[in-house]
Amino acid sequence: MPKSENTRWFNEEVQPHESSLRSYLRAVFPSLPDIDDLVQESYARLIRARETGRVGYAKAFLFTTARNAALDFFRRRKVVSIEGMADLSALSVIEDAPDAAEAVNKQQELELLSAAVRDLPERCRQVLTLRLLYALSHKEIAAELRLSEHTVKAQLAKGMRRCADYFEERGVSTLRRPATEHTP
Repeated sequence: MPKSENTRWFNEEVQPHESSLRSYLRAVFPSLPDIDDLVQESYARLIRARETGRVGYAKAFLFTTARNAALDFFRRRKVVSIEGMADLSALSVIEDAPDAAEAVNKQQELELLSAAVRDLPERCRQVLTLRLLYALSHKEIAAELRLSEHTVKAQLAKGMRRCADYFEERGVSTLRRPATEHTP
């Protein structure tokens, strides 16, 4: 791809999201020591991925890449010497951790949700993913997918309805009222 095309793409599709990305990283990973390095690493990963043709939605890919880069940072930093633990009261966090049954239950719920989303028609899946996973607004989704906002809202409703039906077919309650029930 020509250098000018890459520059144009970066300036139009990636750069406008930098302040949102920085805010997101500060909110989700407040203990990150250097957000600038992480942003630059995310840009580098994004550009490498684009060269191989794997970038469909620049903003979504950028935020996912940044999250993964932050998680990589924490994985690398995970090895801590025991001398570095000045206050052993920090270990009390373990008491608040979910038990094994809760963890297995959450994993099963996530797997069921993943299966429900995979079962959706492609456009519906794209809209639902951009809304729920990447927290894009209806307007942003419409612009990203080149749809009307009305279509985005309709696809979201359809996706949520189909996911709820998927859960109910498998005996999972979604707390959805039947259509015949009315509130006084």
